[in-house]
Amino acid sequence: MTQPHGPRLESIQPAGWAAPRGYSNAVAVSGATKLVFVAGQIAWDAQQQLVGAGDFAAQFEQALSNVVACLRAAGAQPEAIARLTIYVTDKRAYLAATKEIGAAYKRLVGKHYPAMALVQVAALLEDGALVEIEATAAV
Repeated sequence: MTQPHGPRLESIQPAGWAAPRGYSNAVAVSGATKLVFVAGQIAWDAQQQLVGAGDFAAQFEQALSNVVACLRAAGAQPEAIARLTIYVTDKRAYLAATKEIGAAYKRLVGKHYPAMALVQVAALLEDGALVEIEATAAV
């Protein structure tokens, strides 16, 4: 997980553990000159209007796109993400949309898999929001 210019992100895999799919158990960062903390992003468009009402995959893609936009505004690329936390209101909806979520993730982030957590919550602050994503990146 090395960026062309900048810090080195190293995926950490404890000995004897099965390899995770779609994430890293831990990520070590060396040579970082700046950390970028992206606040929880939901499926808002640029005018803060919720898009993808009732569509989990569409909301996931918009929320992740918002994370990537914040990173780029800070001078970082998606490959700089060291950690993602994904909050969902319904894990069954997440599981039912994994194919679409995976395709959106690959379009926006590529084959870079940071340390991740997926947490089901009772609700998100914004009515109608189904997913919220926050990130930490090393630039």
